Amino acid sequence: MQPLGAEVHQRIARISAHLYPSNPQMGDGSILERTNCRAKGGAAGFKVAILGAAGGIGQPLAMLMKMNPLVSVLHLYDVVNAPGVTADISHMDTGAVVRGFLGQSELEGALTGMDLVIIPAGIPRKPGMTRDDLFKINAGIVRTLCEGIAKCCPNAIVNLISNPVNSTVPIAAEVFKKAGTYDPKKLLGVTSLDVVRANTFVAEVLGLDPREVEVPVVGGHAGVTILPLLSQVKPPCSFTHEETEYLTKRIQDGGTEVVEAKKGAGSATLSMAYAAVKFADVCLKGLRGDAGVVACAFVASQVTELPFFASKVRLGRTGAEEVYQLGPLNEYERIGLEKAKKELAESIQKGISFIRN
Repeated sequence: MQPLGAEVHQRIARISAHLYPSNPQMGDGSILERTNCRAKGGAAGFKVAILGAAGGIGQPLAMLMKMNPLVSVLHLYDVVNAPGVTADISHMDTGAVVRGFLGQSELEGALTGMDLVIIPAGIPRKPGMTRDDLFKINAGIVRTLCEGIAKCCPNAIVNLISNPVNSTVPIAAEVFKKAGTYDPKKLLGVTSLDVVRANTFVAEVLGLDPREVEVPVVGGHAGVTILPLLSQVKPPCSFTHEETEYLTKRIQDGGTEVVEAKKGAGSATLSMAYAAVKFADVCLKGLRGDAGVVACAFVASQVTELPFFASKVRLGRTGAEEVYQLGPLNEYERIGLEKAKKELAESIQKGISFIRN
């Protein structure tokens, strides 16, 4: 029987290695090496990494993913503050085992063996900042992270949140192509916040519970590229021209509405985290093999002449296994589609050129 003190030290070492895998105190000669330090009681499920876990979106996203019963291991990576966020979230009494990774040198450890990688990393949009301004910084961040994914978990499903999504998804695709790991079914731009907003705003107009409303939102994830198909709302209903214009504009300008309301203190972080977790959950259900798992996402597509487009997709064990056509559009939506495609084409090309040039 071990002395009580040795047992306590062993337990402390196990917890330390679990929270901080690169802890220098866990080096050679330690009672418990890192490989042996797995937290007990981990739930059956999938391994998920969040890249940018200490940010405005990343922190609530990490908390909500820790609550997801489909997650068994949750890796939290960031270039700052990852150990603190990890320690905080690891105290939650849910099944997922949480591990933190700090800085570029630990990116490979964060990604190895992951089933799903969620990327909210990057800077948020500030008042007066366009999505083009965001591009200059976030494009480089996405490139670096996707190079890590290609090397360490090339078969993982990638949920890309970093804005501007219309350009960062093509960037990721080009990185994966260069690495020889590109699978278009596994690269998903997260546009679920547009759907969440559409459901909420339409429910307000109809006087319904938003959970009873389903609005397909297609196109892209910025301004006029966001096209809610109000003619296809469930439950079936009709809108006046004024209602259609009001709802379409509010859904398209939802991000700006939050940026302006926060007066320089941030962008849409909480609603984005909520929407990202909803989408991650359907991806995990697809990985589990559930039938009929459908959501909107920005993916490689042949729905239009553009190489990428957001529409409904069916998610399965290999990612987006089926991309659905748009269905019948009314005249207002057909006009909106042409506007969306024009701007989308430029944003997509901007992403492709960032890697190829």
